[in-house]
Parts: sequence; C-alpha cells; structure tokens
Amino acid sequence: MAVPARTCGASRPGPARTASPWPGRGPRPCPGPWLPASGPARPLLLLLPPLLLLSLLAAPGASAYSFPQQHTMQHWARRLEQEIDGVMRIFGGAQQLREIYKDNRNLFEVQENEPQKLVEKVAGDIESLLDRKVQALKRLADAAENFQKAHRWQDNIKEEDIMYYDAKADAELDDPESEDMERGSKTSTLRLDFVEDPNFKNKVNYSYTAVQIPTDIYKGSTVILNELNWTEALENVFIENRRQDPTLLWQVFGSATGVTRYYPATPWRAPKKIDLYDVRRRPWYIQGASSPKDMVIIVDVSGSVSGLTLKLMKTSVCEMLDTLSDDDYVNVASFNEKAQPVSCFTHLVQANVRNKKVFKEAVQGMVAKGTTGYKAGFEYAFDQLQNSNITRANCNKMIMMFTDGGEDRVQDVFEKYNWPNRTVRVFTFSVGQHNYDVTPLQWMACTNKGYYFEIPSIGAIRINTQEYLDVLGRPMVLAGKEAKQVQWTNVYEDALGLGLVVTGTLPVFNLTQDGPGEKKNQLILGVMGIDVALNDIKKLTPNYTLGANGYVFAIDLNGYVLLHPNLKPQTTNFREPVTLDFLDAELEDENKEEIRRSMIDGNKGHKQIRTLVKSLDERYIDEVIRNYTWVPIRSTNYSLGLVLPPYSTFYLQANLSDQILQVKYFEFLLPSSFESEGHVFIAPREYCKDLNASDNNTEFLKNFIELMEKVTPDSKQCNNFLLHNLILDTGITQQLVERVWRDQDLNTYSLLAVFAATDGGITRIFPNKAAEDWTENPEPFNASFYRRSLDNHGYVFKPPHQDALLRPLELENDTVGILVSTAVELSLGGRTLRPAVVGVKLDLEAWAEKFKVLASNRTHQDQPQKCGPSSHCEMDCEVNNEDLLCVLIDDGGFLVLSNQNHQWDQVGRFFSDVDANLMLALYNNSFYTRKESYDYQTACAPQPPGNLGAAPRGVFVPTIADFLNLAWWTSAAAWSLFQQLLYGLIYHSWFQADPAEAEGSPETRESSCVMKQTQYYFGTVNASYNAIIDCGNCSRLFHAQRLTNTNLLFVVAEKPLCSQCEAGRLLQKETHCPADGPEQCDLVQRPRYRRGPHICFDYNATEDTSDCGRGASFPPSLGVLVSLQLLLLLGLPPRPQLQVHTLAASRRL
Repeated sequence: MAVPARTCGASRPGPARTASPWPGRGPRPCPGPWLPASGPARPLLLLLPPLLLLSLLAAPGASAYSFPQQHTMQHWARRLEQEIDGVMRIFGGAQQLREIYKDNRNLFEVQENEPQKLVEKVAGDIESLLDRKVQALKRLADAAENFQKAHRWQDNIKEEDIMYYDAKADAELDDPESEDMERGSKTSTLRLDFVEDPNFKNKVNYSYTAVQIPTDIYKGSTVILNELNWTEALENVFIENRRQDPTLLWQVFGSATGVTRYYPATPWRAPKKIDLYDVRRRPWYIQGASSPKDMVIIVDVSGSVSGLTLKLMKTSVCEMLDTLSDDDYVNVASFNEKAQPVSCFTHLVQANVRNKKVFKEAVQGMVAKGTTGYKAGFEYAFDQLQNSNITRANCNKMIMMFTDGGEDRVQDVFEKYNWPNRTVRVFTFSVGQHNYDVTPLQWMACTNKGYYFEIPSIGAIRINTQEYLDVLGRPMVLAGKEAKQVQWTNVYEDALGLGLVVTGTLPVFNLTQDGPGEKKNQLILGVMGIDVALNDIKKLTPNYTLGANGYVFAIDLNGYVLLHPNLKPQTTNFREPVTLDFLDAELEDENKEEIRRSMIDGNKGHKQIRTLVKSLDERYIDEVIRNYTWVPIRSTNYSLGLVLPPYSTFYLQANLSDQILQVKYFEFLLPSSFESEGHVFIAPREYCKDLNASDNNTEFLKNFIELMEKVTPDSKQCNNFLLHNLILDTGITQQLVERVWRDQDLNTYSLLAVFAATDGGITRIFPNKAAEDWTENPEPFNASFYRRSLDNHGYVFKPPHQDALLRPLELENDTVGILVSTAVELSLGGRTLRPAVVGVKLDLEAWAEKFKVLASNRTHQDQPQKCGPSSHCEMDCEVNNEDLLCVLIDDGGFLVLSNQNHQWDQVGRFFSDVDANLMLALYNNSFYTRKESYDYQTACAPQPPGNLGAAPRGVFVPTIADFLNLAWWTSAAAWSLFQQLLYGLIYHSWFQADPAEAEGSPETRESSCVMKQTQYYFGTVNASYNAIIDCGNCSRLFHAQRLTNTNLLFVVAEKPLCSQCEAGRLLQKETHCPADGPEQCDLVQRPRYRRGPHICFDYNATEDTSDCGRGASFPPSLGVLVSLQLLLLLGLPPRPQLQVHTLAASRRL
C-alpha cells in the first residue's frame, strides 16, 4: 500500500494525531530548526515512558501502517544477535581454535610477565647503557679542559695555518654566493672519503672530526682560528672513545664561540636556502651551559622606538625566547609610561614551545607611543620575579631590557628590589643606530651583575641575544667539580638525521689563569655532548612478550615522554624540541595524574586503573583495565613505566624442538600452499639480523623464506623466540583451515573471507583470493581490529574507513566488506590469555539485504508481510523502507548497515554525516559520550602572509614642531626616520606590505601545531529505549537498542519529514586549532606538576662582575651619519661576523 506523502503540520499516517497527546500542542507552522516555543535554541527531546509511548503508537482509529512497537523491535534485535552469533560460531572458529591450542599443548609453554621484575630489569639496562656514555663524556670534558689550558694563544694565526674538515665546504663550493666564494677561501680544508653507516643513517669517516661554523660567524677571525687550533686535539679522544664503546653515536663539542666539532665526520645537512644552525641554540647546549632561568623581558615601546628600531626589538625578543628551554620560565612586557604584559600571561610561565609561540605572536603587535619610563618597566619585572605563588625555576633570575636609550638610571628601583644582594641580574640591550648616551644602560648592567650589549643591525641579533649564557655560566665554572654533573636532555630531533635522540651533556670550563696568584678564569668553554638514539633505548625493552596492548614508557622531570608508543612527532623541524607530555600521549584522567606525579618524584609504584584508550586508527575509544608499574632510572632524570592489560599477564612461548615438525609447519608459509590453506601475511619483525626488510609483505615473505633456507630457527643470528612462535602459529592456523574453513561454503552466508591473526605474527586469510582485498596491517600488533578485539568482549564490527570529504564507496566496481572479529581466550591451568583473534568479512550488499529481512515482519523467508487496506500493521525495515530508517551503528558512531540502498555507499562514515538529526538525538539521550583531546604532534606548514592583507611597515612621522627644533635633527628619532627614507629609496618595497618570507627562513619552516580530535563511544544506556525528536509538528519517533555481545547499536526511526527540522551536526573529524589547542592563557593558570633539575648554580661569592660590556657613545654629525649610511647601503654590506664582541675577545688569554 502506498503511504501518502507527509508535510509539515499535516497528520502522520499510522497512529491518529487528531487529538494531540502533548498539552497545548496543536496545528502550527513548522518552526525553525530546533527552535522551541521559548527559551534558547536547542534540541527538545521528549522522552516517553514505554507504556505511554506504546499506547500512543496503538491509538484507536489508526489505519494502515504504524510505527513498530517496542517488543517488535526487541524481537528484531534478538534475531540480529542470533544471526551474528551463529555465523561467528560456525565460521569464526574461536571455539575450534581454542581446542586446537589445547590439542597442541605440548608445543608451547605459558610464561608470566612479572611487572616489577620486568620494569626493574629494563631500568637497569637503560642505566648501564647511559652510564657508558657518561664515562665517555667525562673523558672528553677532562681532555678538552686540559687541551685548552695547554694551548698558547696566537694573535697572528692565519687561515692557511689550520687544517680541518669543514662540514659545509662541499655545499659552499656549490654555492657561488657563499662566503668563501666571495672572499676566496684561504682555509686548508680537508677532502675526505665517506662510507655508509646504517647506525648513523649517514655517510661517515671514522678517521676525522668535522667542523660546523654558523653562517653569521666569520671563519677567519682570530678567536675562531684559535678555537679550531686547540680543539683539533679532541679528535684522538673521540676515536679512543669509539674504540672502547663501538655503540657510541655522535660525539660533539659545542663551543661558546659557536664552533661545533663532531665525530665521526660527515657532510653537513644544510637546508635548501638558509642554514640557521647554531650549536648555542640547540636544546642540549642550552641545558648544559647554565642552570634553569627565571627571565623577564621588558621592551621599550616609547615613541622614539619606531620603524627599523622597533622591528629589530621584535626580532631580538623572538631570538631571545629561542635561547630558553623547558626548564626555564619567562614573561614578556612592554613599557612606556606604564608597563603591561604583551600577551595574556600575567606571570612567569614555562618556556615551552606553545607558550613561546604565544609570546612571539604577541610581540608582533607592539606599537611605539608615549615616553620612556624605565621605572615602570623595572618595577614590573621585579614584581614578577618576586611572585612566589607560582611555579617557576627558582634558580637564575634575570631581567632583559631592550631599549633605544635613555638618561634615567632608576637607582632607587635597584636599591629597593635588588641591592645589596643583587640576586637578579640585569642585562641591557641598546637597539638600533642612535646617538643616545649609553652610559646609563652600561651602569644598570654593571651594577647588577649583568652585561650590556649593542644591537645596531639585524646581523647582530643572534649573537648578542645568546651571549648572556656566558655570564650565567660563571657560577658553574667557579663551582668547579661540584658543577661537573651530567644532565640528560628532553627528546629532540637530531640535526644530522639520526632521528629522535636524547643527549648527555657536560659543561667544559676554562681552567686558565691570567697569571700567578690571579683569579682563575670564569668563562665556560662550551658543552660536551653524546647522543643516544631512542631506538637504541627501545631495543632494551621487551617487544612482543607484552602483547599488542602492553608497552613500556619513560618520562622526565617535566613529565615529557622519552619512550611511548604514541610518541610519533610528524614535524622535521630540528629547532623545536619534542615535548609531548605523558598526559597528552594518553587520555588524561586523575589516576594518570597521580602516576605521573609519583614518577616525577622518583618513586616506585603499582596501580591498576580503569581508563580510556584511543584506538590505533584514532576513530574509537575503549574503556579498559590497565596495570601500571613504575620505577626510577638511577643516575638520570628519567622514570620508567610498564603498562599491561590483565590478559597480557601471561604469554605463549613455542617449544618446537622437533625439527620435522618445524619443517612441516614452515611449508605452510610457502606461497605454493596458499591456494589450499589460505594466504599468509607475516608480521615484518626482525626475525634475523640478515633479513632484508621490505614494506611489501610479499617481498618480505620471499626474503624470509630465502633466509630460512640458509639458517635454522635455532641459529644464533636469529631471534629464536620470534621464529619459533611464528612457525608454531603457522601450524596452528593451518589446522583451523583444515578443521573449519575448508569444508564450509562461505557464499551461503555471504562471507567474503574468514581470517585469523596471532600474537606470533601470522595473519591467515581464507580463501586465497580474498587476500587481494585485504587492507589491514600485516603486523597484528599494529592492526586496529586486532587490538580492539583484545580489549572488548564479544564481536567487534569494523566498517571500511571513509572520510566525509572523499568519494563514497564504489560498490559497483569493488566488493566492500565489513570485518567482524573476536578474541580467542585461553584458560590453561588457571592462567588466562588471549593469543589470537579470529573473524569474518561480510559482504556489504548481501548483508544489507539480510539485515532488512531480519528486521522485518516476515513469517516465511520468501514472503514479506502484506497489509490490506482495512487492516492495521506495523511498519518494518523491509516493506516500509521509504518511511522507516533502520541502521546499525558501531560504538564509534560509524554507519555499519542500513535498509536504505542509497546509504550503502556511506557505510563507514560518521553517522552525523548521514543523518545529523538522528545522531544528535542519540547523543543527547546518552547513547553516546563524546571525548575531546588534542594531538600536539601534527606538523603544519605556516600560511604565508599575502600582500593583500598585510600591513605596511610602521613609519615614524615627525610633527612640524620637530622639524623646527634643531635638537631634534640629532636625535634618535631623526636618525630612525632618515634610515627609513634611505631604505625606501634603495629598496622600494620597504614602505610596502611585508612580502612572503623566503624559503628556508624560520617563518616558512614546517612547525608543530595542534589538532583537536573528537571521538564518540557508548554511553551508559544499555536498555531498549524509545524517544521522540520534537520539532513542532515535524517530530520523529525513534527506537534504539544495543545488540548484546557486539559493539553495535540498532536504531529504527521515522525518516525526517521537514528540512526545517535539521539539527546541528556533530563533528568527529580532526580539526585544526588556530589558537594552538586549549586556550594557553587558561592552561598556565593550572600548570601540570613538574620538577626542575636537582642542581642550581646561580651564585658564587668569588665571581668577578667587572666584565659587564662596553660601548661607545659620541654625538655624530648629520653629515658623517649620512655618509656612513650611504656607504653601507651602496657599497659592500658589512659582515656581522666581523664585529668584535667583548665576551668573545675576552677568551684570548
């Protein structure tokens, strides 16, 4: 019978609606989307008691079809459950595989994972590994100090006197614009041969060291040549270290002059355009060169600071921020008559990547106006440093002031806040080219144990914003052996391509004295470092005995992970450290916060918790039980943890001593057996040292078979545990084919394939041809269906992955399958484990038809129920599919099956993309719970600023009074304006909007960003449930019920009547967070627990503070200034590396 069309305000077919059951509800126009009669716009869900709803559905006077009653839909649900269970029992083979394991009980042993013993052993192995690197570090640091002490300074040293391998020489020879090509290099650069070394992932030379010198440092300066001269002797120590420990990777000496000497030699991996690498800005150097810092940066934004000077200040602050690590705390403020923070941070915050990014963006918004007020700036800074109610470094305290100059010394402020103890160092920076008297700036720095620097041009910024580290290093040098403590860094990306590493650092001190009886030198020479690849540490952890969902992790004092299966940074920008917090690597909860705190405090512990975990494909959330065990790694700042599910307490270890049986089982791995026994994928594991890896599993299997023809599973070059378990599982799964699959007709039940995957690394697909469409990972431990099946009881459905932005499934060309899997649970002598997962692959089209039949009122398979014109019938999912929507949705909210043929190509999509109205109703009725989290490891390319939306450069505009004032013409403001005019004449784009930055600059480099992830999982509702989605007269009835022993939700609903009743769409896909994730301004108010390094060297009574920077000040004539500026602009540009810096010059002894 044809069902009449329905419109807004019209009565529905089915239950009579003449007398509305809702008080006050009568015929009315269809309202706007989800707009109730009054109150805020929101969905209005009228939940009915079952008896009232049933009475409405069966109202007298109803004719034709009515919405199915609750007991009818429960009957359909039971039929669906029985059908799924029957197919899985017959074809899945879970029970049969369980019996096969028991029948082969003599071929394996059940071993136990003892968490406490395991984690203590791994911690001890890691400690031993790192201790060997510590001994090498100490030999290097001692040798460096002795070599430098014995070195005689040479004032007349020349470039041709020094022989060394310049790591950037090859690249510079290929670049006609390089420094050496311009000047004509006089350096005696060695030409070396290199050999490929897989340990370094690079070509290396073990007989020499390599030298890298930053682009902005002149290689021919006396300081650099002397540095190259004495560090050459380190080469033999590097070589001897490697002889004693062949596992050593990069050994590096980072000099305070900027020179890097590393071993073994390898060509420098320079970027395409600009090489900005400077060892003094690397995370490991910063951490080793000084103790943690509390820093307040104050920036003068008075009216005289304009144009080029203001731009120099903004760049200087950003470069200064790059000298800070996660152990440091910082805030930035601007000042004129008043001081105010440049960002939303009102107190010191941790100098992590995200906070520094907030500062850098905020600094760009500074505007010059008003008059200079040093007092306001310094009072703000001291107040910040005296705030003891916040988390901070509590070590070195300093104020960095950037200004163009001024006359006020603010002595009263220093007397009030800093004298006589002078616990806060003051560093002053005179920025821009001006004629102000710099004596007050020098006085501020010298009377407060700081240093005075000048930044006249862009080329001086990088050098002068990092040399303050030399001053902070003085107490360390004076502390002597007490400060010679090895520190281990956070994780970061190696600049030479080694991947993720941690570095052991040890400061190297200048032990020379000016003369007999004189004070000893207090300069730090540099930092010695030795890298340890994370992969080498991972090799010490158990891999496959912990099961698919067990793992080892480690964190440092900041709570950042050193080891974790979810540590997968996508960015290749080595300038940014890899800082993933443990609570961001996993889904945060109170139990994990407690575990994290205990680990940071260096305690041991064990705790079983119920927690949420994200699936490997990041589409699902599972509630699971996990056992956490942790211990500290002695002699380091790290703590090690072990996570085990209860079912991974035990594992199987094959015992295949019978070589005849080994050969028999091995034959089932040969492709010649696939046609009868099913296709076999083997996990790409490191079974033997000589096994060639391949991303193609067919090729990998071929390599494996060829190797096994040469060696036996008991060979010493092979991992016997992995090989024996692989061969055992090959035989076990073949018996499943023989006992169950081979004699079954899969087509009878519309199955595309049956499969089994095991902990031993076998995935067997039957029949063989089904392997052509198999897209799951051949490593079971990396397959989402495998890991989810272990964590869930019953049958886990996995529809094909579809993105709403991609084309729908093309059913006509490809047969689409739905995976259904379940874990095989063994109980052997009271020990329970889950060594395998079995399942079937359903034919989507055939099972969609079967779904309609099972959710119908058929009494006979071939005869759908007919309803006469005068009889009363309930709608079903087969006959009334034009009016009734019936779907199966999985626990993540993804469509699995539908009675609507046009929705078959949408299977696998988030249901809100299919029916937003109904999905929102399910969410609001607690069938689903939403979990939001943030991915901090995504790499994003910055959006280049277009000229259309860019702002012109800030230009200072003088008044008429200024022009009439003779004094103004010799002021800094006049000079700044003159610079702008000259630049505008020479470079016509100066007054235009900023163009996009050149490739290779920091602004265009790929950097980390934050993505917001949203997943849904089943809520608390387990019972059958009826509800009405009300939207005026356009309401929809729906029924939802969980299917027992599955991850499916069965939903029956009226099809939507009106377009006006559309709901807001729930989002599931990953979205970019423009504000870098959760609001940083809110997060810093609730800082996570952390601890700084155990040592702090910020004071020494014998420190000599007389070396505090010098500058020149003279009132230049306008003619001289114009001549100099024209010479600089029209002639050869001055090289910033030719500048002589007091700190660098003081190294000559």
